[in-house]
Amino acid sequence: MIAFLGQGRMGVPMARRLTRAGHKVTTWRRGSGVTAAAAVDGAELVITMLSDPAAVREVLTAALPGLRPGATVVEMSTIGPEAVRELRALLPAEVGLVDAPVLGSVAPAADGTLTVLAGGDVSGCREVLSVFGSVRELGPLGAGAAMKIAVMSAIVPAQVLLAETFAYGEAHGVDRGALADVLSGTPLGTLAERLRVPSAETRYSLGHATKDLELGAWEGASMAGAARARLQEARAAGLGERDLTAIAEHVGGGTTHRAVPLNLSTIPATNGRYSHAVRVGDMLYVSGQAAFDEQGNVVGEGSMAAQSEHIFQVISRILADQGAAFEDIAFIRTYVTDMDQLLDYGRVRAKYITGTPPASTTVEVSRLFRPGLLLEVDLIVALPR
Repeated sequence: MIAFLGQGRMGVPMARRLTRAGHKVTTWRRGSGVTAAAAVDGAELVITMLSDPAAVREVLTAALPGLRPGATVVEMSTIGPEAVRELRALLPAEVGLVDAPVLGSVAPAADGTLTVLAGGDVSGCREVLSVFGSVRELGPLGAGAAMKIAVMSAIVPAQVLLAETFAYGEAHGVDRGALADVLSGTPLGTLAERLRVPSAETRYSLGHATKDLELGAWEGASMAGAARARLQEARAAGLGERDLTAIAEHVGGGTTHRAVPLNLSTIPATNGRYSHAVRVGDMLYVSGQAAFDEQGNVVGEGSMAAQSEHIFQVISRILADQGAAFEDIAFIRTYVTDMDQLLDYGRVRAKYITGTPPASTTVEVSRLFRPGLLLEVDLIVALPR
């Protein structure tokens, strides 16, 4: 049996291919009501296809009680080699681990023509991986993750460069179509064709491209670093869910607002009367976070520890979306309904906020905006430049 832990544009078609190939597959996604531990119970192979390193760590930690000895986890997200090493330390020794991120977007995921970049011992999962496309065995654990980041560190900055090329042409009266035609005869022709008319369909989101460069743009990587900054600006301007080719619109001009609302698809939606966060320059103002699931129900009712854990997981995804970490929090404010339970909150907070603490205020209130809520947390974050 195979357990597939993932969702979204890539996860759904990949899980379908496994089913059509005759494999017995159990699936897990956020908000399904099924725990990750229950989803992996009895599975010989566990595949993860999630948004970022924080999400992978969160989901596999939750799945640990259900992992059977001898099972193999195949991590197919783009998380980088360092995160793969952290997963190896997280998983029990009797559980195998293979890193196998993919090259390709939604259409190749649906028709089985992805390129699978595999690191580690794939002898027990090679046949399953071939369902997704061609499998390249690259060496020891982490080699696949490193290859994926290396490739994206070339492809993504090249598209940002072309966006700037089109912007230069527009500013100097060069016909966009003619410029694309000329570029089509160069080594950049395929990428130039993608940016000729930015895609209305999201095949590879700008937000994911930004995350990939945040994983790969090391100190001294000048071109990748500059492209990362461009993409972070575009993500802050609300283009994170658009296709990467939307960078051409962002670079090409348009109105830029100083206050940019951010609403993430990876956490429960707001009620429409506020945004999850607002970015102003290099500062991020995060709205009060409370313990709600995707259906708007209170999580961990009656437990300060459970609600605190849920809130800090949500905060971790908001920070990761903007390329920040808990160390970048400048100010944290907490509203609690019972100071006698503050120690439970403090123990959870200390797991996430380590080292020198940020500025902080904690206030006891008689009640919060929904019965059953025990706390609410808001933040001010200094974003990486």
